[in-house]
Amino acid sequence: MNEKRTSFSGGFGFVLAAAGSAVGLGNIWRFPYLAAKDGGGLFLLVYLILALTFGFTLLTAEVAIGRKTKQGPLTAYNKLKQGKYSKLLGILSCVVPFLILPYYCDIGGWVLKYFVAFLTGDGEAAAEDGYFGGFITSEIEPIIYMTIFMVIIAVIIFMGVKKGIELSSRILMPILLLLIVGVVIFTMFVTNPENGKTGLDGMKVLLIPDFEGLTFQKLLQTIVDAMGQLFFSLSIAMGIMIAYGSYVSKKANLVRSINQIEIFDTVVAFLAGAMIIPAVYVFMGTDGMTAGPSLMFVSLPKIFVQMGPIGNVVGAAFFAMVLFAAITSAMSVLEAVVSSLIDKFKMSRKAATISETVIAFIIAIVVCLGYNILYFEIRLPNMTPDQNGQILDVMDYISNSVLMPIVAIMTCILIGWILSPKTVIEECEVNGEKLGRKKLFVVMIKFVAPVFLFLLFLKSAGIFQMLGIKIFG
Repeated sequence: MNEKRTSFSGGFGFVLAAAGSAVGLGNIWRFPYLAAKDGGGLFLLVYLILALTFGFTLLTAEVAIGRKTKQGPLTAYNKLKQGKYSKLLGILSCVVPFLILPYYCDIGGWVLKYFVAFLTGDGEAAAEDGYFGGFITSEIEPIIYMTIFMVIIAVIIFMGVKKGIELSSRILMPILLLLIVGVVIFTMFVTNPENGKTGLDGMKVLLIPDFEGLTFQKLLQTIVDAMGQLFFSLSIAMGIMIAYGSYVSKKANLVRSINQIEIFDTVVAFLAGAMIIPAVYVFMGTDGMTAGPSLMFVSLPKIFVQMGPIGNVVGAAFFAMVLFAAITSAMSVLEAVVSSLIDKFKMSRKAATISETVIAFIIAIVVCLGYNILYFEIRLPNMTPDQNGQILDVMDYISNSVLMPIVAIMTCILIGWILSPKTVIEECEVNGEKLGRKKLFVVMIKFVAPVFLFLLFLKSAGIFQMLGIKIFG
């Protein structure tokens, strides 16, 4: 089965696919939100340092594991080292994308809805108070848009690695980049006639570090936020990079590809901030940037409308870009599960894709109904007293706040202590290439990353909050 495994046509195809996975919804709304919350340029600096150390370590480990074993996440770890520990790690790393896919497709449907609204000149209606709430609480419309979105990604995965994942990435990623750059250029020079603020003023918020009132607790908070963002940005601890790594040819220069993914992701993350922060700052000030997820669906539509007649065009371009980003990310999440089904149960790609899509579709409908028929309120451990969650929030909490840090910690223990960092290093250098930052990789995978990941787990899972421990600003 492994000898017949399809590979990307080259390193560039892999880089585009991996970068497409990295450029997702979390990167677009979460990076600007955290940058604004954590001191602008200070967050940017911390993020860059962590991307070159922490992110590099986990990304290298997962891609190398994938290529070395030629397996999806469910079976890859056990092929490295047979035992209950490896089996559990494989199961957890497959459960993460299984949980993420349904609600990610629901959110992808939301993006599609707003793209259609601005494309058809209905931007003013989309910017009205209650529009977003009215849409997600309706019983039929969200399911229709979710279905369209899910069918798109299922067809791509159904087509296979080269004709599906790689081809779509080669088409969508250049368009996505052009749209991002175009929106960035526009927002940098947009002006609010009422207060005279320009996009360039907003860029200062992103680029200039704000050290005012900086304490050790706030710095620690910034580090943990930036580290959590790297999970979204690099698609680590989701099984995705293992799946994609398994399709990389043994002849490909893995070290160069990993470096290119790092650069690509960091540039796009910065561009996401440069695209959103200036526009929000001009029309809503710094307070508008702390809106979190609602920034994309509530705040930005209002800003586009305030831009006048060109607002519909900018809004359509923006949501087209977000839609492409959502598609490239969602298809990687689906592929992580599909590759696991193929490797574990020897299913055909068609059967695996259809099976997982049907299951995800049913769960996605349940998530949609969580805002109307199945509505309930629950306060999760990582929420403040004034926050309440629904089905989507519960699934997001389990996958992102609990399982992903656990998977990453277990991976560090497996590679750093049960096996050896040489397992990854030798795979990266199999063709005579030299892994730069080799000593850094060893220190990070064995000592630094597990400690920081454990801290991230305690913070993101809300355990500090439950215990009443306050070490963050």
